[in-house]
Amino acid sequence: MSLHDHIVGRIAAQGPMRIDEYMTTCLLHPTLGYYTTRDPLGVQGDFTTAPEISQMFGELIGLSLGQSWMDSGAPSPFTLAELGPGRGTLMADALRACARVPGFLAAAQMVLVEASPALKSAQAKTLEGTEVHWADSVEELPQKPLFLIANEFFDVLPIRQFLCDGGGWRERQVGLDGDQLVFGLGPVQPQPALPDAEAGDLVETCAALAPTMDPIAQRLRDHGGTALVIDYGDWQTKGDTLQALRSHEKVSPLETPGQADLTAHVNFSALAEAATGCTVSALTPQGVFLERLGITARAQALALKLSGPARDSHIAAHRRLTHPAEMGNLFKVMALTGKDSVPPPGVQP
Repeated sequence: MSLHDHIVGRIAAQGPMRIDEYMTTCLLHPTLGYYTTRDPLGVQGDFTTAPEISQMFGELIGLSLGQSWMDSGAPSPFTLAELGPGRGTLMADALRACARVPGFLAAAQMVLVEASPALKSAQAKTLEGTEVHWADSVEELPQKPLFLIANEFFDVLPIRQFLCDGGGWRERQVGLDGDQLVFGLGPVQPQPALPDAEAGDLVETCAALAPTMDPIAQRLRDHGGTALVIDYGDWQTKGDTLQALRSHEKVSPLETPGQADLTAHVNFSALAEAATGCTVSALTPQGVFLERLGITARAQALALKLSGPARDSHIAAHRRLTHPAEMGNLFKVMALTGKDSVPPPGVQP
């Protein structure tokens, strides 16, 4: 049975699905879900993340956290964690760069939070020879100082969507037209937690955000450390941001359930609100963040060793990561710090 047929049968029996239920089913169904059945990254996959574009990204992220660790008193031992670490490329690049930070690697105890069996296998290969512990959820992170990376993690948390219909709110749902999946709207219902809006406005909420942030914020509050969140979105999200990617092309979220990546823009103000008791940095565009960390100088140094197509590809990677028309403005960076900890370079308080 395909995931499409599974969802059609479920809706036929139980009625329309909320958007968050649909996303969770598509991404994490035990045998048919997107993340449980494949490695989605790279040219042969459906999308490419910043660490796969250039080694510079992971190197600079690692050095930024390494500097924060030193400025925070070099606590030892500490947890070095990554949420949704893909193939482990970012962590491998970060570790290589942080070998230059005295004492950092010796004090670090690495934990990768990953739900996908396929990606856990890829991470083990990438980080072969390094002691790695895996966790299925953030609740399993150790109770000690935490230095954490979350690159393109919060965008996959399931969302709900509500349309303001004059006198109230109607929730967007997935229903059926014959055996085809279609979007529809539920009945008008009061939603006192939603902001004031005009008729026709669509608002997205993410119930999973606070429970995901709570364990991170608790460790930062109680033990110190820094969490770097890099994702696409803005301080406030507006309208319908649900999207699906398959083979590097945007497709309808309902077209091929379980065979396309589903994401939504991150509402960074909600993320900051959920980080109770932590110091939250200003929201910084990814391009600005990387330039502050010296990516251009690093790119120039690497370019000296390259020529021909390899050099052209390297220059294109630098542009893709930093230029405002590419990933430079779409992706944002926010740092969360706990007690007695210093924000990492690249962000502003």
